[in-house]
Amino acid sequence: MSATAASRPPTGSSNPLRRVLDDIVSERGARCPFPPGPGDFDFARSRRMARDPLGVLLPLYERHGPIFSVRLLHARSVWMLGPEANQFVTVTHPEHFHWREGSFGDLIPLLGDGLLTIDGPYHDRARRIMLPAFHRERIESSIGVMATEARRAIDGLEPGALVDVYAWMRNLAMRIAMRALLGLDPDDGGHGAAAAEHFERALSYYGIDFHLRLLRGPGSPWRRMNASRAELDRIVYGEIERRRRDPDPDRLDVLSLLLAARDEDGSSLSDEEVRDQVMTLMFAGHDTSTSTLSFLVYELARNPGAAARLHAEQDEVLAGATPTAAQLFGALPYLDMVVDETLRLYPPAWVGPRRAVSEFEFGGYRVPAGAYVNYSSWASHRLPEVFADPEAFVPERFEPARKAALPRGAYVPFGGGSRICIGKRFGQTEVKLVASMLTGRLRLELPPGRTMTVRQMPTLSPAGGLEMRVRER
Repeated sequence: MSATAASRPPTGSSNPLRRVLDDIVSERGARCPFPPGPGDFDFARSRRMARDPLGVLLPLYERHGPIFSVRLLHARSVWMLGPEANQFVTVTHPEHFHWREGSFGDLIPLLGDGLLTIDGPYHDRARRIMLPAFHRERIESSIGVMATEARRAIDGLEPGALVDVYAWMRNLAMRIAMRALLGLDPDDGGHGAAAAEHFERALSYYGIDFHLRLLRGPGSPWRRMNASRAELDRIVYGEIERRRRDPDPDRLDVLSLLLAARDEDGSSLSDEEVRDQVMTLMFAGHDTSTSTLSFLVYELARNPGAAARLHAEQDEVLAGATPTAAQLFGALPYLDMVVDETLRLYPPAWVGPRRAVSEFEFGGYRVPAGAYVNYSSWASHRLPEVFADPEAFVPERFEPARKAALPRGAYVPFGGGSRICIGKRFGQTEVKLVASMLTGRLRLELPPGRTMTVRQMPTLSPAGGLEMRVRER
């Protein structure tokens, strides 16, 4: 057994009523007051938080400053916003926090103990073993898969057609994930197609209203999610067993790389650990790329000046060719700015939920051990004292000199510190490549009067999809 498996963290209760009771007991046992903020039970405020978090968080920031508390349903939580707060949580004082006991713990029934839901030495060792699979040269080996899938998807777009761009991007991102992460063919009519279908079904559980996720009886969303998870487990464990029995050193998909990975002492990840990490990577990579690409084309449609500058750069540098890795990360500076600005306005993982494991002080206030503590990249990226005219789409604010001048912690779309997203390079490569290939050939425009609302769970995404008209460039 690996050293990692020997220290596997215990699995908490998935019973929501048990967790509610535990939260109430924890709050009552707090040994210091919570930071200022509304502590009364207000169902309307809780509902608004579910629909419009910025409409709740930003006014509280204006009133109380970078740290405050607010009661949402039964639980009082602490929120820390702004560059200094982000830096405190992610970089300078991470020892005060655990992720596993934060709200991302809700993902454990599906994802298991992946990097998103583990802490401490267990997290650090798993990350160390996994890191070589995400080195630059490994990611660059996936560009061929990404380009093939992107070309196939773009070829299917008919000029003049009205397309749900979010659904189109989601299908494309899933196909890339199936091939690059799991090494499965989504067109084989077998494991690849089944895995994609069951993953989408399981993930949909986290996009429904909270009260529906509490149901546990026959036919409930919970039961359906677990049925899809069981089918996914059957497929993934079957692939793990097959590849351990007959390893192929030439395979470069992430699942195969994780099976071959070793720590400094020669130990490896167990089958269960590999399963959990692959599921977590599927969740993080698939959902975040889909959302970022959807918001990117949405903002380009609303900002023709930015779109024209991007097209000019593509025509000059690429002349219709598929970009190479070197071009994606060195020769297309305005594309970099467009992606950065999209992630500022719509960071997919918009909240970093933690639970305080020790009492600490920030901004002149004590926070009790056991409190839910959240930083929010989405809210922090909308502070006018950090980003002037924060609601506007202005890629030029990420010109290299201006980006370098930002305060530490000001821009955190991928988190920070030891918990910065391990798949950051993979995601950036996918987003830049697909965006470049798509906008190099076609133009997507919004139908007259079309507006977009943003859904928050499980990541930021266009609520109800994103219909756009396909046009030739």
